[in-house]
Formats: sequence, structure tokens, C-alpha cells
Amino acid sequence: MAFVEVKARRGKTFGHPVEAVNWRKQRELTRSASVWIARFGGAKQSFRFDVIGVLIDESGTRIRHVENAFTAKRSG
Repeated sequence: MAFVEVKARRGKTFGHPVEAVNWRKQRELTRSASVWIARFGGAKQSFRFDVIGVLIDESGTRIRHVENAFTAKRSG
């Protein structure tokens, strides 16, 4: 099971879209995924976090897919 965050930007003025998935966003995604896993996940099912960046500029649209972009941090 992959939990995927998709970020899109017009141009690189504020960096590549993939870079926008910082530790705060990763924490939000991890929390949301843990709720889903608690409700629907199987004990033996594996999970990962992917990020897809969509960059739209004068040269066209480019897509970057990063599998296993980060791992869930355990709290406690």
C-alpha cells in the first residue's frame, strides 16, 4: 500500500514541488496514514510513503515520482 502526496508548482521560484514535503507535511501524512491503517490495514500488509512532484513551466510539464520518499517516525 502506498500513501502518495502530490505537489504541483508553476516554476521553480519556491523550489521543486518534491521539496515542499518537509517534516511537517510528512508528520501530517504519517498521522493520516496511521488512522487509515488502524481502520483498514492488514497485519501483514506493508506500507510506504511516495511523493509525486509536478513542475509546470515554459518548457512543459515534468513529473517526478519518488518511491519510499520517507519513513514514518514512531512517536514515544
